[in-house]
Amino acid sequence: MKNQEIAKIFYDMANYLEMDNGSFRAYAYKKVAIVLESLEQDIEDVYKQGGLKTLKEIPGVGKNIALKIEEYLKTGRVRTYERLKKETPINLGELIAVEGMGVKKVKLLYQKLKIKNLKDLEKAAKAHKIAPLEGFGEKTEKNILQGIAFLKRSKGRFLLGEIMPLVDKVLERLSKLKEVEKISIAGSVRRVKETIGDVDILVVSKKPEKVMAFFVSMPEVVKVWSKGSTRSSVRTKGKFDMDLRVVPLKSYGSALQYFTGSKEHNIATRRLAISKGLKLNEYGVFKGRHMIAGKTEKEVYNAIGLDLIAPEMRENQGEIELARKKKLPKIIEYNDIKGDLHCHSNWDGGVNSIEKIAKAGINMGYKYIGIADHTKFLRIEHGLNEKQLAKQRKEIDKLNKKFGSKIRILQGCESNIMNDGSIDIKDEALAKLDFVIAGVHSSMKMDKKRMTERIITAMKNPNVDIISHPTGRILKRRDEYQIDFDKILKTAKETNTILEIDSFPDRLDLKDINIRKAKKIGVKMIINTDAHRIEQLELIKFGIAQARRGWAEKKDIINTQPLSKLLNYF
Repeated sequence: MKNQEIAKIFYDMANYLEMDNGSFRAYAYKKVAIVLESLEQDIEDVYKQGGLKTLKEIPGVGKNIALKIEEYLKTGRVRTYERLKKETPINLGELIAVEGMGVKKVKLLYQKLKIKNLKDLEKAAKAHKIAPLEGFGEKTEKNILQGIAFLKRSKGRFLLGEIMPLVDKVLERLSKLKEVEKISIAGSVRRVKETIGDVDILVVSKKPEKVMAFFVSMPEVVKVWSKGSTRSSVRTKGKFDMDLRVVPLKSYGSALQYFTGSKEHNIATRRLAISKGLKLNEYGVFKGRHMIAGKTEKEVYNAIGLDLIAPEMRENQGEIELARKKKLPKIIEYNDIKGDLHCHSNWDGGVNSIEKIAKAGINMGYKYIGIADHTKFLRIEHGLNEKQLAKQRKEIDKLNKKFGSKIRILQGCESNIMNDGSIDIKDEALAKLDFVIAGVHSSMKMDKKRMTERIITAMKNPNVDIISHPTGRILKRRDEYQIDFDKILKTAKETNTILEIDSFPDRLDLKDINIRKAKKIGVKMIINTDAHRIEQLELIKFGIAQARRGWAEKKDIINTQPLSKLLNYF
């Protein structure tokens, strides 16, 4: 879809404008970029339905922005964007991807040192040319080098949420071909890994040539690496590769098991097959020359003495032994969530009204929805103070009367954990809320001891129910805080504090290993989206996948519970 391409342009334009103090216009472009990123409908289809008129019906899209969308759809470029890039010829996206590098710093570095890209930035930092500049210093210079090193480690990987819109569209297109009998995603996408290297698709077809011809000629394909009768490989506009394989129906299950991986899981299952006098490969399970299984994954696993293992668990982390003993955990299902408690409304800079969020919750089949707007420390997010929270409560009470039994709106907040572990909202105000989320949003470079104590102090506040994005990582941008996670878990258990699994694709925090640790000692978790607009409520699927990868069961996740049990827990 062009949605992602246009969103990226608008993000860049917002950053260029912000660099030149055009903050109001920058905010408008950034707001629309967020909308386009999460817009389920293809922007080209929206335009075809009614031109500029239908474009202007998209939230935040006025006449000028609609014209720019139209220009890109027609020409593949936006002249204003090209002009901004020419005026300041820097790789803005690359530079601001470094943690701590905002647009103002990028501009200053360009003016003073002619830094245009990541290579220039690293060279200048290593030569200690950045530290002497006003507003930087030795600590910032060191952090820049650490940020660059982190980006290098993440190079070549793509966020799951970034690539899924295109993957879903390709799967939908291919599944509609009459030549396609069966189709499935495979590889790390099927295991729902946090970051993806490339995309693997398996197909059963008696006419593979037609399927391959269609695949390599898709509009998103920019390069064909190879085209054959059973396998083709292409590079997409999103800069990631997609492989399509055609396999026989009798081997579909074994091929799916093999190409789903992980490599470590496959090695272990092949060894298990050998120990039973069998051979397991992508073509099937064989006893001598006789094929005994292969059509479905279930029969493949059963043939080597295992229960079927969910793709999200296939990492050779003990799942094979549990499957052999028939003791696999009954991991959470994608339809088990009864409500999302981390939604931002237009009270704190989000896009949608509380009423609209509640209606979206009803459409999701939720029994409850939680409004958790930022609090006053985060001025950039229009954080609410005590009086505003009280005023918001009145609106929520009115809406709850209006919606009746359709859905219950809960009022919470996403408060800020200050450097000393205190909360930026008075306890009397927190006590009146249905629930309180607390998170770290500043001073993220604290040393391990201080950061651990900071979070522990917040958890000991009797009003704090949930810790949001507990380790603070942002995938491909910054690492976790320095914390003693085992100590955090111990305090969470003692205080009945819930740890959040943030579904946003660039967070997915907690990670799978930490989810398993929390589950093991009985710390409850909650899967939320941290949605800033209603379309982002759909991101819950990524959080559920993360929970499944951490072997979490329904009982481990509190928002699988009905409203009465949830409120009792709080």
